[in-house]
Amino acid sequence: MRNIVDDSALVKDYINGNELAIELLIKRHQQRLYSFIYSKIHDRDTTEDIFQDTFIKVIRTLKRGNYNEEGKFLPWVMRIAHNLIIDHFRKSNRMPTFNNSDEFDIFSVLSDGALNAEGKIIKEQILNDVKELVEELPDEQKEVLIMRIYNDMSFNEISENTGVSINTALGRMRYALINLRKIIEKNKIILAD
Repeated sequence: MRNIVDDSALVKDYINGNELAIELLIKRHQQRLYSFIYSKIHDRDTTEDIFQDTFIKVIRTLKRGNYNEEGKFLPWVMRIAHNLIIDHFRKSNRMPTFNNSDEFDIFSVLSDGALNAEGKIIKEQILNDVKELVEELPDEQKEVLIMRIYNDMSFNEISENTGVSINTALGRMRYALINLRKIIEKNKIILAD
């Protein structure tokens, strides 16, 4: 049976305030998305978490009005899920990374635990280079980024330490990454070969 209302119409409805539209979208795609996540994770609880995180991210993006994947709703949702799956694997390797990094991840170059001596020197050099770049960030952003990346604190802990909401901490982290990327591009810095 063909879906009567297509995805893009439901997305528009939801953006225009129809909360029911998102439920229909989730119901419509949950089986496919859940199967996709499970095929990579092989664990029901984690699959459940990533499934929920995916739709939290979808809802936030739609509410902010940042969605422009005209008529390509499902591939977009799958891409979000895919990024969250990658994040999950990075975190389980105890890599210094952060959740929901839809921005580029300079710390992904530091992921190999079994680095040779030369690799370790390069890794240290990159961390030092990044630290210098971090100094150029506004104080609020710098504070959150250092707590998260270098001190491995959760956003909950950052929120308690800085006295701002978790959302504000997340926002500052996001802007820190965007600004870091701009600084890197402006200075044509190469962080990895």
